[in-house]
Amino acid sequence: MSPVARLRGRKPDWLSDPKVWRTEILAGLVVGLALIPEAISFSIIAGVDPAIGLFASFTMAVVISIVGGRRAMISAATGAVALVIAPLNREHGFGYLVAAVILAGVFQVLLGALGVARLMRFIPRSVMVGFVNSLAILIFMAQIPEMRNVPWAVYPLIIGGLSLMVFFPKITTVIPAPLITIIILTVITVGAAIAVPTVGDKGALPSSLPVPGLPDVPFTLDTLTTIAPYAFAMALVGLMESLMTAKLVDDITDTHSHKTRESVGQGIANIVTGFFGGMGGCAMIGQTMINVKVSGARTRLSTFLAGAFLMVLCIVFGSVVSHIPMAALVAVMVMVSFATFDWHSIAPKTLKRMPAGEIAVMVITVACVVATHNLAIGVVVGSVTAMVIFAKRVAHLADVTAVIDPDRTAAVYRVTGELFFASANDLVGRFDYAGDPGKVVIDLSAAHVWDASSVAALDAIETKYAQRGKTVEITGLNDPSAHLHDKLSGELAAGH
Repeated sequence: MSPVARLRGRKPDWLSDPKVWRTEILAGLVVGLALIPEAISFSIIAGVDPAIGLFASFTMAVVISIVGGRRAMISAATGAVALVIAPLNREHGFGYLVAAVILAGVFQVLLGALGVARLMRFIPRSVMVGFVNSLAILIFMAQIPEMRNVPWAVYPLIIGGLSLMVFFPKITTVIPAPLITIIILTVITVGAAIAVPTVGDKGALPSSLPVPGLPDVPFTLDTLTTIAPYAFAMALVGLMESLMTAKLVDDITDTHSHKTRESVGQGIANIVTGFFGGMGGCAMIGQTMINVKVSGARTRLSTFLAGAFLMVLCIVFGSVVSHIPMAALVAVMVMVSFATFDWHSIAPKTLKRMPAGEIAVMVITVACVVATHNLAIGVVVGSVTAMVIFAKRVAHLADVTAVIDPDRTAAVYRVTGELFFASANDLVGRFDYAGDPGKVVIDLSAAHVWDASSVAALDAIETKYAQRGKTVEITGLNDPSAHLHDKLSGELAAGH
């Protein structure tokens, strides 16, 4: 195959398929519209001007569409990042916030290069289900303030918007239902002069593109020590949310993403965003669901256009966008929350079959996220809970059985199962130190030694027999277990 032919083979789908091209453009437009009120709201949480959040959403989306590892995923200013950096902005000022965003990006690049993405394999399925369900709940809860203390006309508009998104796809899927909903509800409210909250009520939209520059802070060690804790926290929260979202999109689209590239890409996007005076961000789960699940986008084009449309809508069509009723965007996000929730996970038939521990992990994950409004905390607590339950379950599989010695000259014990800190603690009490003969054989051919706790337990058994003048022979160790035992045996007693 010639180089030209190979190059043609690498062309993105949207360059050669008009249907894909149309889907990606319309999806980008819908997401761009949905990003505006979200970015403004997160700016308020962080304590910065609304334009700062909009700039961050623009630069994050555009940069990650090029350097990210998960196609069609949306990254922008997020509530999780806003919560982390809000105290820094409040106590030290905006310059320190920008510096922290840049440093967080550097941390993310380093963590990505070190392979932090590989830790995703340790996230159990029950935690992932809890993550998805809590995400859906948070998206819905975020819409509740927009439905309180509002004119009565808001409620029929929301109901009408939901009805449009349910029934319009039965007519045609050429145009995304959320876009039709936003257009129709805007025309109704403007044409009928219905007084309801609009996007413009959230804050002023920017009138020009962001300009790059350095953060206004002294470049000293004191500044570094001030921003480093916030930057590191932001880096961890951003990576966790982004990698979890990437995994979710992998499952929805049945495709694989490059998690290490995504981790490094998030860092690069935050560095660029910081130099353009943005508040930083990470993957946006709600907008990603609009893009992937509702609008059907699958390529980087939709992500790039979401950011590009965001700025065009704000700068060129700001006066029009300002008139979009919040009820239309609330209806879109409510539909997203219902589509995101894994209803199968709470079906009675599923709950009857699911082990109690798995259900507990899912519930704990959801409870932690909803209580803290922080997806990262819920994932960490849920994962730790799952590991504890797993360790407890596996520990019970370890057993010690006395077997008959053919020569009747020694006591033989057969140990089966996985020996680690949780199971090894009970191992010492399973032997008859006083009643056994002078020679004891411990057969570990059906066991595996995993850690220092297990080696220490075996040493303790040998010591107890030795105190009674008896010898112990350990047999059947597989190669990894024998290597660990030879390396640590006799080195773990107090004083070493």
